[in-house]
Amino acid sequence: MIARESRRRFLRETGALVAFFSLPCPRAQSQGASKALPGSLKGSPYLDAWIRIDREGKVTLFTGKAELGQGIKTALLQLAAEELAVPLERIELVTADTALTPNEGYTSGSRSMQDSGTAIRHAAAQVRALLVAQAAQRLGVSAESLSVSMGSIHALDGRTLQYGELVAGQVLHVQAEERSAFVEPGKRVIAGKSLRRVDIPAKVAGGVAYVHDLRFPGMVHARIVRPPSASATLVALDASEVERMPTVLKVVRDGRFIGVIAEREYECIRAARSLAARAKWEESASLPPRAHLYDALLRLPAEDHVIAESAAASPAGGKQVRAEYRRPYQMHAAIGPSCAVAELKDGKYTVWTHSQGVYPLRDALAELLAVPKEAVRCIHAEGSGCYGHNGADDVAADAALLARSLPGRPVRVQWMREDEHAWEPFGAAMVSRANAVLDASGTVAQFEYEVWSNTHSTRPGKAGNLLAGLHVAKSFEPPAPRPIPQPEGGGDRNAIPLYAFPGVRVVHRFIPQMPLRVSALRGLGAYMNVFSLESFMDELTLAAGADPVEYRLRHLRDARGREVIRLAAEKFGWSTWQRRPRAGRGFAFARYKNLAGYLALAMEVEVGRDTGAVQISRVVAAADSGEIVNPDGLRNQIEGGIVQSASWTLSEEVAFDDTRITSRDWAAYPILRFPAVPRSIEVHLVDRPGQPFLGTGEVAQGPTAACIANALADATGMRVRELPFSPPRLRRLFAAG
Repeated sequence: MIARESRRRFLRETGALVAFFSLPCPRAQSQGASKALPGSLKGSPYLDAWIRIDREGKVTLFTGKAELGQGIKTALLQLAAEELAVPLERIELVTADTALTPNEGYTSGSRSMQDSGTAIRHAAAQVRALLVAQAAQRLGVSAESLSVSMGSIHALDGRTLQYGELVAGQVLHVQAEERSAFVEPGKRVIAGKSLRRVDIPAKVAGGVAYVHDLRFPGMVHARIVRPPSASATLVALDASEVERMPTVLKVVRDGRFIGVIAEREYECIRAARSLAARAKWEESASLPPRAHLYDALLRLPAEDHVIAESAAASPAGGKQVRAEYRRPYQMHAAIGPSCAVAELKDGKYTVWTHSQGVYPLRDALAELLAVPKEAVRCIHAEGSGCYGHNGADDVAADAALLARSLPGRPVRVQWMREDEHAWEPFGAAMVSRANAVLDASGTVAQFEYEVWSNTHSTRPGKAGNLLAGLHVAKSFEPPAPRPIPQPEGGGDRNAIPLYAFPGVRVVHRFIPQMPLRVSALRGLGAYMNVFSLESFMDELTLAAGADPVEYRLRHLRDARGREVIRLAAEKFGWSTWQRRPRAGRGFAFARYKNLAGYLALAMEVEVGRDTGAVQISRVVAAADSGEIVNPDGLRNQIEGGIVQSASWTLSEEVAFDDTRITSRDWAAYPILRFPAVPRSIEVHLVDRPGQPFLGTGEVAQGPTAACIANALADATGMRVRELPFSPPRLRRLFAAG
């Protein structure tokens, strides 16, 4: 929770927690909920699914969304505390637990505030209204004459009722209404303020912050012995010597799934290494040639989906510009390897997991274990780094299978680094091609875009989506890969330009066959598509002899998009920027998914032609995510997204030969080190109180990649269209150019 002293200081500075509102008519029944309920109330319409209050006035808040480092715990608490007029320390937040919380599916797509935040704000406001109505009836006064502060309801004559005195029976077990009376924006004292994130103290103080930190009485440790490659088959395994090792409790083998359980972790690691040395595998070459990866992708059968098309006359003699862009397979590369704890007790499984979808994972585990869904409980515990589908679900399956073999003992499984790098689902490799025709003024008249991509989601829901489900003797067939439909999209996310081009044709060439196992990585296809489109906009700018900022504004009709572009350019000093040796500037813009948050970026980089190193010296961002609940938390997300995208763009690429993944450690898969982090990042926010939450977690990925590309081109005169812009690649290009 927020430090007690910081709360005292906050209350001194802003005044008491008092709710100002106009009350709707109280409900007398619990039926007839509207089908147009906001946010995740549609799936869980009862108010007590979100908020419960005990007789002592303690508030428990429930969300089906998971804290991934995006600060969602803090923002949701702020919303509830504001609408309920209850101090933060009196609210307990329960996140993503299949036994307790609403089923909100996956925590993904920058939708936590849109879905859960919207539901909780409405639920809290309606709970407050119900309690005020109850108090008015008990006190014999009008509801409008009552005020609320610090979890109490006050009458004009001085009489006071605590929330806990009003919650007897089923008073909160009613269905939500479509509309709520919120605290007026100008009178809010918690929502809209930068409060310290509640998830941070344990992380910086060495407390129990992550699933890795969990320890239970009687807990044992386990490791998995993986095949050397995805297509390898197990020929022989002699486990007898390992089974005799001190503290080893059990060796489990089920087809290609091999695990070892021991009392202590280090002995478990030693036993797993010994077991791996005694396993004999037969491998085959099944991976595409890495040197010709993109040609191989383009040759695979593809399903063509036209996702945007509008006709316009092509200008006679118009200038044509073409380009192709490429993205390799990339990892989530979580700093902490995937981890889970599972226990089988009294015929029921409990799994502590950093999965981003506890309910879909529960369903997949039930199928894998051949038990009813009711026999599996998944409880979210934070993981040490990840946005997307990494090994979290797979390691949960590992733990559950091993717990089945040792009932009554919690089994902790942590992947080794080589497991994480070789076996997590990667972000898909992609190819895009852009083609445009400019009229005599340099304005875009015709625009065509094609993107080739695998699926961007093989998240669980089915046992065949789990690595263990593929390796057990009676293996499960993975569900057929499918594209994620527009308007959000998967490989085609952000493939439709937001710019007002007269003639547009956009085709998603979906590749069902997956040379490597892939799934959701932060932003899905938006990273590649925004990189491509915004790089191409700069190439069109050059062809038109225009300024990058002016050229974007020329083609953009969206007023909020235009505002963030102007704001980023102004704060960067775009019009007064002075060129320096080895330095260049870049600009990029996107609205995530064309329906979420807006972000414009201006950037300055320095390029070493002899080293191939790119140093980002300054970044200025302007963002519009609708109403802001925690400004500092919003900046955290954008700053972190810029740094992560810079790492992808400058460093990251999965390496493999024709048989195996070869980038199994940090040396073979380098990520951005501290000296290479941008020297300066400024984030300027456009707040829109009363407007819907738009989502921010993934707004920065694509614009950052394009901004780096555009600044690199400005500094060197060379356009680089293949990711990553690693020093070896740039040195080769500079030498050839």
